[in-house]
Amino acid sequence: MLKIEDIIPGKSYGCKFKVITMLDSMGRPAPNLSDVPLKGPGEYKGFGVIQVRDTKSRLVELYDTECRKTFRVEFDNLWDIDEVEYVDSE
Repeated sequence: MLKIEDIIPGKSYGCKFKVITMLDSMGRPAPNLSDVPLKGPGEYKGFGVIQVRDTKSRLVELYDTECRKTFRVEFDNLWDIDEVEYVDSE
């Protein structure tokens, strides 16, 4: 696996991540389109495609392909970084 500092600009990368965010009672990031009540802040783990990397602030902006949300995540909360081929399913 790669280190976030070693990825090459212009290539597509994905990684697993964790972040503290508002969750619904089913553990999904809120708000979402369901009518499930909010649980409150909690840890969410997911997989995302890296969109922006800022080495100065040690943050990445990534798009979670499952919940279809964008998150800003610290370098320390990323793992299993690898090249990806992003295919949008219809």
